[in-house]
Amino acid sequence: MSWRLLSLLPVGAASGTDVTRSACGRLSGEITLLPTAYPQASWRPGEQAGTAIASLPFGAQDESAEPSAGTGGRLLKVRENRWGNPDGAPLGRYPFGMSAEAEAEFGGITIPQVLRAGWWWRTERQAAGKFFRAQITSAVSASTPA
Repeated sequence: MSWRLLSLLPVGAASGTDVTRSACGRLSGEITLLPTAYPQASWRPGEQAGTAIASLPFGAQDESAEPSAGTGGRLLKVRENRWGNPDGAPLGRYPFGMSAEAEAEFGGITIPQVLRAGWWWRTERQAAGKFFRAQITSAVSASTPA
């Protein structure tokens, strides 16, 4: 992984097995943002009403995410146990999640538009663990010419 400021200035880089495991977990959560991207997921009932667990294969390893739906199937939240070392903790699986606070339609597909994500999801440390906020202002299909 590499991080760049304004897509120009490198500010950090990391690689290795632990980075790959964390990235696979991140992808399993992020893929819930676009429901049409789930053709290879296997599904089972979630722990609570309105939830399901989607497992995705990443090589020999599966990653699972638990999306929570509201009225009309609107994505509300996604939780998972993601590989990482938040706040300098030893490497392991820790509660991670994302909330979808609004949605919008782009090119005929409705997706979450306002997002917040972070570590320690559904624990007393959730507020302190939030580190990502985004608002999607446009989106196009990969099969639609720009």
